[in-house]
Amino acid sequence: MTNKIFLALLFLGYVVAVSAGNFNQDFEITWGDGRAKILNNGELLTLSLDKASGSGFRSRNEYLFGKIDMQLKLVPGNSAGTVTAYYLSSLGNVHDEIDFEFLGNLSGDPYILHTNVFTQGKGNREQQFYLWFDPTKDFHTYSILWNPQSIIFSVDGTPIREFKNLESKGVSFPKNQAMRIYSSLWNADDWATRGGLVKTDWSQAPFTASYRNFNAQACVWTSSSGSSCSSNNPSSNQSWMKQSMDATGQARIQWVQKNYMIYNYCTDTKRFPQGLPPECTIA
Repeated sequence: MTNKIFLALLFLGYVVAVSAGNFNQDFEITWGDGRAKILNNGELLTLSLDKASGSGFRSRNEYLFGKIDMQLKLVPGNSAGTVTAYYLSSLGNVHDEIDFEFLGNLSGDPYILHTNVFTQGKGNREQQFYLWFDPTKDFHTYSILWNPQSIIFSVDGTPIREFKNLESKGVSFPKNQAMRIYSSLWNADDWATRGGLVKTDWSQAPFTASYRNFNAQACVWTSSSGSSCSSNNPSSNQSWMKQSMDATGQARIQWVQKNYMIYNYCTDTKRFPQGLPPECTIA
């Protein structure tokens, strides 16, 4: 059921893993008092939300660079007020984080896909999108490629956003803190749908989101060493470690952002009256 290939690099304190995931082996339920369930011998995971509580899980491994894929089927029907979060994060006040958040809506209205990148505890890098399909009807693949050059968000293989490593221009980039995968389903009706105007309809509860086909090609961080992945070690032979956005990828991002982007912090001059963040103005 599970295929894992580990290349031990003991002197660097991490392993490179190709993991066709099993939820029993790769994840642990962290909260929800039974509302999160691992089913089908580890092939399916569901999160549920009712008026008393939501639920969540996290990866057993920590990662420092990798390509992470997960298939999700979101809460159907009237999902207003609910948020399904799927993200990578380290811990602490200066944590790094790479976010997918799915903001529910009234029946017939589109989900909003909310993305963000935190570096050294600082976020405020939101981009939001509609999707070109109904994410509640079937499973779709949401991917994060994180390597020393960039972070690329993709949906069903289509890139929607890139956050480049611009440290040379003074923009911090996540590269030193290992991150776990987290996901949760929770009530956020104070802000999630139309700025909090639409509240959760608890008569529709329980709300359920489903997960399958987790896959990781990643550097797995071990607690026995403080060393980090670097560009001059054997893991750099992994294709994802060197992957960057080619012309075709750039064209696909432009297509998505032209047709489906509904908010971009890099164009919100009212929010940043003293000037846009530096990564927004660097060519």
